[in-house]
This record gives sequence, C-alpha cells and structure tokens, in this order.
Amino acid sequence: MATPFLHAISISKIYPGSTGSGLKLTSLEIEPGKITAIIGASGSGKSTLLSLIYGLQSPDTGEVLFKGDRIWGPEEKLIPGHDAMKMVTQAEDDLNLFAKVRDNVSVLLPNTDIRAKMDKTEQVLKQLNMLHLGDKRVADLSGGEKQRVAIARALVTQPEVLLLDEPFNQVDTSFRDGLQDDIRQIVKDTGLTVVMVSHDPAEVLSMADTLIVLKDGEIIEAGHPKKIYNDPLYLYTARLLNNCNVLNANEAELCSITAKKEWVMLYPEWIEARDSWAGSKWTVKQVLFKGFYEELLIENDGVTLRILNGHPGKFIEGSRVKIKIGRYLEY
Repeated sequence: MATPFLHAISISKIYPGSTGSGLKLTSLEIEPGKITAIIGASGSGKSTLLSLIYGLQSPDTGEVLFKGDRIWGPEEKLIPGHDAMKMVTQAEDDLNLFAKVRDNVSVLLPNTDIRAKMDKTEQVLKQLNMLHLGDKRVADLSGGEKQRVAIARALVTQPEVLLLDEPFNQVDTSFRDGLQDDIRQIVKDTGLTVVMVSHDPAEVLSMADTLIVLKDGEIIEAGHPKKIYNDPLYLYTARLLNNCNVLNANEAELCSITAKKEWVMLYPEWIEARDSWAGSKWTVKQVLFKGFYEELLIENDGVTLRILNGHPGKFIEGSRVKIKIGRYLEY
C-alpha cells in the first residue's frame, strides 16, 4: 500500500475556554499536485487545521504525517514549520518593506551560486507575472502586489506544499483572478500541492480540486467543489457557498413547493422570473445591477427571494412577475 503524501490521523486541538473552539478529532488526506480548499464559518477551525498541518502547533491528540514521517511541532523544532512546506498569510511581517521586490524574493536562496540564485528569482517573478515589479520597493506596492510578493517569496525555494491562509483578502477582484490563474498554472507545471483556507466562495469554487467543509471544529463534508455546490449535504454548506434563499415549509408553499422537511433551499440561479398576464404574484422590490446580469429581490406576502436575471433591463422595480423553480433542496 502506497504511503499517503500528507495525512492527518485523529488530530485535535482544543483551546481553553467555555466556547471550546479549535479542532475536534479529525482525519484527512491531502492529494499531491492538487489544490485543496478548506472553508467554514469564523471559528470553525480552518486556520488551526492549517497550522497543525504545517507544524506551527502541536495537536493535543493524533499526528500529521508527511510522506510517512511525523511533522514536528514547535516543542521539538527550533524554527516551527516543515522544511518542505511554506505558508503565506494575510500578514506582511516577513517582507522587507524598504527593499526591492527582487531582493525580498531572493533572500531565502543561498549565495553559493549567485547566477542560479538570480535565475531562480527571475523564473518565479515571471511565473507570477511580476517582472515589471522587480525593482520597486515593497513599501510602494499595493496590498495585492505585496501579497503576490509574499507568494513569490514562498515559491522561490520550491516547496512541495504551499499553505495559504486567506491569501487574497487584500487583493482586488481583477488582480485576484490573475493571481489565482498563475497559481493554478504553477500547480499544473510543477506538481506543487496547495492547501488553502478561504471564506470566499468565488475563490474555492474556481481554484480548488477538493473542498473540505469545517463546522464547529469538525469536517462535515469533502469532495469536488462542483459536486458539493450542486448537492450540499448540509444547509450550512449551501450558505457558505452562496447567498441562497432559505424558506420554512409555510414560506415554500408560496413557491408551489410542498416541503417534507423543515427548510427549503434555493440558489438564486434556480429561480426564473417571467412576465405573465396570469399568476404574477411576485413584485420586484429591488433591481441590483451586476454588469452582464442583475439580482432581483422579489416579494410575495412578506416573503423575499433573491434571484438572478440574465437580461438586464427586462424588469423594473414594481413589476409583477411569476416565477419558475428549476430546482430546490430540503433540509
């Protein structure tokens, strides 16, 4: 039987206090050469799990194995963190703000071969589309550019595992999309393994090969992002991944849904608004322009639904519409 690449076995880490926050008994296996994303509400244990994988903390129980060898914690290792891994967080503490980008990236490489050091630095800057920033001081960069420098600095030593803790929080949307594309390409080209923590569904759904959902310190579901998005086992997961509509059984009847369970969940894209002379029981209360599409807030008898409209301008506030439900889930 092959040795798992990165394997957590029955690990836990509970912090003192009445809330019992941290990570409960957890086991998982990280697949090499893939991007694994960990999501969950605030306080669900995401960052704790990441720090246990890296060796920044020691588990109360269990162990984390990298290629069959136990990862040492801070009590056993002078400089915490596994040598084959690098972690990037939201903080910029490791960056020298008054040094050039190129110097910040190259500083972790040895001086035994200056030419090789320069070449490797240039290669990483090119991979992350940062060559034009090489001679700028970090202090003169935007928050998103600084985050890109931190990732380049982590990648220049060619780690086998890159750990990202909320890495794109300070990055604007257009910049973030480019950075995500670059990381995916590096994973494809080099076989790098990425484990990331995020609260943003747009990040995890577009980047991850595997999604792990944490709730109150426990993994409640894991799998391919598309599968989990379309068929979440828990209402909690659906709410993490989308600003979805949640109705009780009585409210669901307004949508011609006879519920057998307590809650009905509908993603906005599962509902279509239609013009009709008959059966137009819903009123458009608000139209939210989103560029090539709109979000409509429609209301009927005190119940509000959020739906998507792919034809901007078709409906105006005050319009009467009927709805067609393509799909729903019950919990």
